[in-house]
Amino acid sequence: MRLPHFKYHAARTVREAAELLAAPGGAMLVAGGTDLLPNMKRRQQVPPTLIGLRRIDELRTIHASVPNDERPGVAIGAGVTLTELVRDPRIRESYGALWQAASQVATPHLRNMGTLGGNLCLDTRCNYYDQNYEWRKAIDFCMKKDGETCWVATGSPKCLAVSSTDTAPALLALGARVTLVSANATRQVAAADLYQNDGIHYLTRRPDEILTAVHIPSTDGWRSVYWKLRRRGSFDFPVLSVAAAARFAADGTVEAARIILGAVASRPIDAAAAATALIGLRLTDEVIGHAADAAAKPAKPMDNTDFDLTWRKRVMKDVVTYALRELRGDDMREWRRKISKQML
Repeated sequence: MRLPHFKYHAARTVREAAELLAAPGGAMLVAGGTDLLPNMKRRQQVPPTLIGLRRIDELRTIHASVPNDERPGVAIGAGVTLTELVRDPRIRESYGALWQAASQVATPHLRNMGTLGGNLCLDTRCNYYDQNYEWRKAIDFCMKKDGETCWVATGSPKCLAVSSTDTAPALLALGARVTLVSANATRQVAAADLYQNDGIHYLTRRPDEILTAVHIPSTDGWRSVYWKLRRRGSFDFPVLSVAAAARFAADGTVEAARIILGAVASRPIDAAAAATALIGLRLTDEVIGHAADAAAKPAKPMDNTDFDLTWRKRVMKDVVTYALRELRGDDMREWRRKISKQML
């Protein structure tokens, strides 16, 4: 498969990129290109112009920040590669869920190219969409591109393609915010508000906006983890994932918690009821079991990715259980090895 013809502009500043993006014509942004370029080869996306972000230095930094009146957190440029993220000791020591999520994206070669911003804006995926042009044409295309029917559920009024980003669930669990910049304005929104449950319009980022930075507040008193189930243990997109974070009191009781489910809808799902069930309690096996049951309820996997959907629904409770046990302080290395081989 070959790339279609396109024009390429290598922007030097965010402002230059924003002005190019605001011009008529339907340009798209590219940083690492690990998702967009394969999509272009399959003719899923065919922008006439690409605006390169890799030469914009301000997008390649990680530094301390003080969001609002909170204690110092960290600001991560959207152009920071996943490899740079994994190698930064501040991320590994303070933001465990993000470090674990970034380290499990694809392969070392792709992490060297792929960026945090690109992974956050990752296109939704589906067995009926992620095919070459001829295959999709043979089924009269699908709702997400060139067709009218969602082949996952033919009566569905909207596309059910699934969110497969690894870093988004982790950042939602960490309470992150993102900065969006256009030619005329800059705004900051909660990472949770960047997504909506629609396989086509899965981002609330406007077409003329650039995601430039991610802001994570201080994690004092918090622990966070990320678990991922995938077909191939060495590298693959998640077929379900769990990011969990909790702040603990001195006596070991949970003061605050977040549990975010990934790859079970067109956006990361906040299992708020499950997180609330932990407040004021120690993470005993019984408490973890109740929370895992509650977390599985909002998970509604569809037949649009790897593995049987009923099995994915069932094992969601297991994966939430493993995440909460790791938050408790259990040694889960053997369980991580098992889940990488789907030995649940």
